[in-house]
Amino acid sequence: MSFIFERKINYYETDKMGIVHHSNYIRYMEEARCAWLEYIGMPFSLLENNNVTIPVLGVSCSYKYHVTFEDTIIIKPFVKNYSGVRMTVGYEMIDKKTKKIVLIGETQHCFTDKNLKPINLKKHNLDFSVKFQNLLEK
Repeated sequence: MSFIFERKINYYETDKMGIVHHSNYIRYMEEARCAWLEYIGMPFSLLENNNVTIPVLGVSCSYKYHVTFEDTIIIKPFVKNYSGVRMTVGYEMIDKKTKKIVLIGETQHCFTDKNLKPINLKKHNLDFSVKFQNLLEK
C-alpha cells in the first residue's frame, strides 16, 4: 500500500540561511507517520483505545538536499522491519518540484501498553499485528 504525504514548508521552519532547520525533519517524519497510520486504518486513537502505544526508541536520517520556504516535500513512510515487539519505519523525503531526494530516514519503535510495559503485538492484538506484517516492505 503506497502512501504519500505532502507538506509545504513554512517560513518559521527555516534558519538564517533560508533553508529548513535540520531539527524540523524529525517533526515531518512524525507528521507523515501519523497521517500514514490514519490512512491504513490504524490511527493513534484506535491503537490507544486498544491499550497499544508505539513510542519512538530512535531516529536516524541522512540529509541529501535542502528545501526552503514554500517548497513542498513528499514523504513516503513504509515498514522496514517488524517483529511484533519492535518496528522500524523508513522514510523517503523528496522535493516535489525538483524530484531530488531531500532525506532518507527511519524511526525505531516498540509496542507497549498504556503503562509503557513492552508487549508483543502478535499476542496482544493479532489483527493489528497482521496489518503491520502485511505492510512490511519485501
